[in-house]
Amino acid sequence: MFNFIPVCAIIDDKILCMHGGLSPDLNQPKQILDIERPVDVPDAGLLCDILWSDPDNTTDNDWEENGRGVSYTFKDTIVDQFCQKHDIDLIARGHMVVNDGYEFFANRHLVTIFSAPNYCGYFENDGCLMKVGEDLTCSFMILKPQKDPEFKLNLIVSDEIDNPKHQKIIKRYLKPKPNIK
Repeated sequence: MFNFIPVCAIIDDKILCMHGGLSPDLNQPKQILDIERPVDVPDAGLLCDILWSDPDNTTDNDWEENGRGVSYTFKDTIVDQFCQKHDIDLIARGHMVVNDGYEFFANRHLVTIFSAPNYCGYFENDGCLMKVGEDLTCSFMILKPQKDPEFKLNLIVSDEIDNPKHQKIIKRYLKPKPNIK
């Protein structure tokens, strides 16, 4: 299914939306339209970078190999140059846990939005949704993590079923089956 869905969106020629980030192979936004779909994501190149690259100002070079093992990291200067050259106001992306649910980069030309609060139960991050108004004003709705949300799925392996810390979860989510006569 993911091989069929769009890889980017652009709102009023001003807000570029993608999962990952920029690519050293991306010279103009119209190149994205030339990516044939459906397609498996390659290990390198434009499509790979749009999905998996990350902003990072801790590196020495404008582009460096990403520590995740795929794609690149890029500095704020790359974002500023790309936005100025293509008259883009904002690049909106996901793909990276950020503590407050959203985080600006590159003089507010890029925002990382991460919608999953308490990601995988390992992070104590907020989640966020970004709303774009008709005038292209962006606002953010913060999703605070909940200690025991109703929608949380808990995986408990069979040898942990008797662990007292799991009993509350088990009682809440695993109800006995009714007797059928």
